Amino acid sequence: MPVTNLVSFTIPRVEVMDPAGTVDAALMPDLTPEQIRELYATMVTTRKLDDRMLKLQRQGRIGTFARVLGQEAAHIGATYALAKEDWLVPAFRETGSFLLRGIPPEKLLQYWGGDERGHDFPAGSRMLPISVPVGTHMLHAVGIGWAMKHNKERAVVLTIFGDGATSEGDFHEAMNFAAVFQAPVIFLCQNNQWAISVPYERQTAAATVAQKAVAYGMPGIQVDGNDIFAVYRVTKEAVERARNGEGPTLIEAHTYRMSDHTTSDDARRYRTAEELAFWQERDPLERLARYMRAAGMLDETAEAAVAAEAEAKVAGWVEAFEAKPPSEPEEIFRHVFAEPTPALVAQQEELLSSLNAADEGR
Repeated sequence: MPVTNLVSFTIPRVEVMDPAGTVDAALMPDLTPEQIRELYATMVTTRKLDDRMLKLQRQGRIGTFARVLGQEAAHIGATYALAKEDWLVPAFRETGSFLLRGIPPEKLLQYWGGDERGHDFPAGSRMLPISVPVGTHMLHAVGIGWAMKHNKERAVVLTIFGDGATSEGDFHEAMNFAAVFQAPVIFLCQNNQWAISVPYERQTAAATVAQKAVAYGMPGIQVDGNDIFAVYRVTKEAVERARNGEGPTLIEAHTYRMSDHTTSDDARRYRTAEELAFWQERDPLERLARYMRAAGMLDETAEAAVAAEAEAKVAGWVEAFEAKPPSEPEEIFRHVFAEPTPALVAQQEELLSSLNAADEGR
């Protein structure tokens, strides 16, 4: 019997703006100068907040957290493609997404400061809390998408995760379910080349993360994750596909983690200074600034003004965070289940009894 070729595929890679800030006009998304300035200001503010959070952690004012340095374009560009009625289901390296979705930044500081109230988002935010367990949140995203499809909503879900999450079973289950049931979900993998200290080539033998989509029966595309225009364009197209009932998409944002994995990590132990320098030359924030300068949207005065405004905002958020009264011990139990289980009630009573006994013994 003859051998026939059942499936063949190619994976496109989209680049709109090169590291020098030069764009391909044919691929440039439909963004106004005001929107581009908003994206730039969000990236600057995200980086200023990220830097201030590092200082707060080193001073013992918040706990360990995951920095976003170098990955601003990937998650901000994708989040910007969402409408207000859409859902965002993040992992733990999406600080800029919180700013765009209107979550009070002091909430973010509360969370990383160990305060459960940091995940008490304003009603109607349509954003799930930070998910530190790797990959589990993708299943939640698919559940939301399937429910909205069942209810005939035209909203979509964007879920963001790292390359390390693609080795989790949750990734397989979420991708397979979403494709089979054509759930309106956009899977955005921030492939930052490192899963803590595990390099990409030890994570998978696949040439790209994007090609994993082929096995599940959905489109897969790689995008230059340091090019905010390319990320926005590709995500916007995936959002429209999902909104029109055409199912999920896997987007691989090829980027780089220019910081340590978290503030308790030291990346110098497993990667070279040369590798870091290579990617620093491709800094997504500076790339956008180069484009804006050439287009007459940014000069030294405007750049300084954006930076000053960002620093003032960050200072205000830190002040608001540190003005919060300490949380009550019961807070850690309040948001586990909608209705507390008997076991949870018993645990709370045991903790409060123990704390009362300790107070009486002083």
